[in-house]
Amino acid sequence: MARHSKWSKVKTFKGAIDAKRGKMFAKLSKEIFVAAKMGGADPDMNPRLRAAMLKARQSSVPADNIDRAVKRATGEDDMTVYEDLVYEIYGPGGVALLVDLSTDNRNRTAAELRSICAKNGGTIAAAGAVSRLFHRQGQIIVARESAREDALMEIALEAGAEDLKADEHGYEILTEAAHFEAVHKKIEDAGIPCEVAEVTSLPTLTVPLTDPALVQSYQTLHDLLEEHDDVKELYSNAELPE
Repeated sequence: MARHSKWSKVKTFKGAIDAKRGKMFAKLSKEIFVAAKMGGADPDMNPRLRAAMLKARQSSVPADNIDRAVKRATGEDDMTVYEDLVYEIYGPGGVALLVDLSTDNRNRTAAELRSICAKNGGTIAAAGAVSRLFHRQGQIIVARESAREDALMEIALEAGAEDLKADEHGYEILTEAAHFEAVHKKIEDAGIPCEVAEVTSLPTLTVPLTDPALVQSYQTLHDLLEEHDDVKELYSNAELPE
């Protein structure tokens, strides 16, 4: 199964939650903190906070953790200032990696990411070299047992979705980024649970990796980047063997 595929993403995401729950919760809480600090504590007026809270709830982050992160961000004692950065990286085999992060120390983060790349076959790319290979879209994934295809398609398309793809596992609904929330709300209002619901960066083309040594090198670089405390999202166009 390709690493970039929707169902691999679901399995990888759930596996990470099970194996690294504490670190995953900390990253999600940090994103809630940053979103609330930058845009305010009202999710109805702060789309980034609303998205962060949705992802946290889907990942089973306790409500108390979410509330604490928002309260800490809006308190007067915490003067930490974060900035959002994007790193564009080429990995082993020419794989493209797009790294979204939030940091309170740009120089420290830059040095750490450059060190990871230098030691693991990665190269920092020029701005635009990697991002042009990805398209920003809303992605909603629904398991097959959760909905009938005809009913889900009617709901999604009427709400403004671009496409619905079905396979033996279930359904992938794609939207323009601006229409994601409207489509997701319609599906939720219909009582249909979503395995994944987010605005993400999807590759416009993929790079197959079949050589075991390249696969291992890529996986090591990918995992080290993903585990970095400042990295909030990591997108890749690698297509891995099952």
